Amino acid sequence: MSTNIVWHQTSITKKDRRKRNGHHSAILWFTGLSGSGKSTIANVVSKKLFDLGIQNYVLDGDNIRHGLNKDLGFSAEDRTENIRRIGEVAKLFVDSGQFVLTAFISPFAQDRELVRNLVEKDEFIEIYVKCPLEECERRDPKGLYKKARNGEIRDFTGIDSPYEAPVSPELILETDRYTIDECANQVLAYLRNRNFIKGEF
Repeated sequence: MSTNIVWHQTSITKKDRRKRNGHHSAILWFTGLSGSGKSTIANVVSKKLFDLGIQNYVLDGDNIRHGLNKDLGFSAEDRTENIRRIGEVAKLFVDSGQFVLTAFISPFAQDRELVRNLVEKDEFIEIYVKCPLEECERRDPKGLYKKARNGEIRDFTGIDSPYEAPVSPELILETDRYTIDECANQVLAYLRNRNFIKGEF
């Protein structure tokens, strides 16, 4: 633990940045099984927000593990630390007045709740990208389920490591029932209905 540190107040506040940007800022936390469509939807939503002039950034699970979290594995402890770090980074984006879209399996409810508690009440939007395991396995875009079934990957969520589905998320996107674009539009509709963003899409 660091000692002898004092929080330094910045000259530009979150309220100032939101006013300049003309919109709210929050974490859009996409959670779901591998292959459910988290990253794909997050990137489509990001492009739609960008086209509306809304400041946003995508944090993707695999991309983060190439840099910030490349020292972490997939044990329960490392998964928790992975999400803790992402939560802290996401909080900085919220403070900067942007929407941050995070696409992580984040299998444990307690870890997702930890991130929710880092920010204010209306700044964490849990989006459950719901898709049956069988469908995710059929898609298997990275070939990971096949490796997990063959014992080449250990602690793989949905196979030999649990996934704790959200109990009361702000949004549920059923990617086995709706197209990616339809799911993305559900997210934008939610943001607009909450008056977080304006404009047609």
